[in-house]
Amino acid sequence: MSLLHHIRSLHSLAPANKDHVSAWRVAISVAVPSLALLAAGRPELAGYAVFGALTGMYGRTEPHQLRLRHQSQAAVLLIAGVGVGVFLSVHHIHSWALVIIEAAFAGVGSLFTDRTALKPAGPFFGILALGACASVPAADPWQTGVLIAAGSAAFSIMVGFGGWFVGRAWHRGRRRDVTVLRGAGRRAAWLHAARYVAADGGAGTLGVLSGSGHPHWAMAAAAVPLAGADLPSSVYRGVHRIVGTLAGLVVVAAVLFPWPGSPLLAFPGQEAAVLVCLVIVLQFSTELFMTRHYGLAMVSFTPVILLVGQLAAPADPGVLVTERAVETLVGAAVGIAVVVLIRRRRLAVR
Repeated sequence: MSLLHHIRSLHSLAPANKDHVSAWRVAISVAVPSLALLAAGRPELAGYAVFGALTGMYGRTEPHQLRLRHQSQAAVLLIAGVGVGVFLSVHHIHSWALVIIEAAFAGVGSLFTDRTALKPAGPFFGILALGACASVPAADPWQTGVLIAAGSAAFSIMVGFGGWFVGRAWHRGRRRDVTVLRGAGRRAAWLHAARYVAADGGAGTLGVLSGSGHPHWAMAAAAVPLAGADLPSSVYRGVHRIVGTLAGLVVVAAVLFPWPGSPLLAFPGQEAAVLVCLVIVLQFSTELFMTRHYGLAMVSFTPVILLVGQLAAPADPGVLVTERAVETLVGAAVGIAVVVLIRRRRLAVR
């Protein structure tokens, strides 16, 4: 392929496929538990609700019974990530131990997502949930965060299945569809899992050595290229991650920095409510573009993650934006390097 072709592919927008329907499902899944926590005076716990609600991002165009199964499997991945993250937070486990545990989780998550054929592919959201929950103070009692994530995931599954009650169409045999890996497929799955361990471990190591205090951001970015179906798409995803995140950090700065037009200054005393509402709107925007252009989706998704983190553990916005930019550059570069050096074998299934 020519260089011009690759450049065009980087900014091309895939055709729409009822993206607004999925976006509304995910936005509702995020909005209801998040607004409930806001009304209860616990907006700092909204991050757990958001990670549980990401269950709605799976099985977006599938028939209802397949979506039900795949979203249930995705909920296992996300709640496991939240649970491990909360465990690490409660026991104040950071830096090197976090890198080792999160890299191992990435490998296990890769095997799980290959086996279940989840879409979006790969364990990225589980890795993200683990790192984010490990980096903020755990709820008191600690079980609260896990229960909120589980309840939010269950609500998201209900929203995803709700359309069935309108058409009540059940496709015979769909529920028996299972991905079975053959011998070569098993070897490919283990190799793919090893790539996740290598990429996340390498990115996390560099993140710790950089002294930023957020190695999990580099690890999450490193996982992104590995979800690509082939080498070009993997590199595109890595580039999209970098460019989209940097653009998303401009949005974060516009929200958190104290300038005259800041939405936080416009509503004094209602900062938490403003952040929660922005998270809901930005999650809707994220899902609109998630399958059409990953970079555009990251422009919205980057603020979602940083704003819920700010609700849980407020930090200096300048440090937050700077460290996120550096860790994303490092992580995405490591992920692309692993993709280039360790080529993926196609899974053999029957």
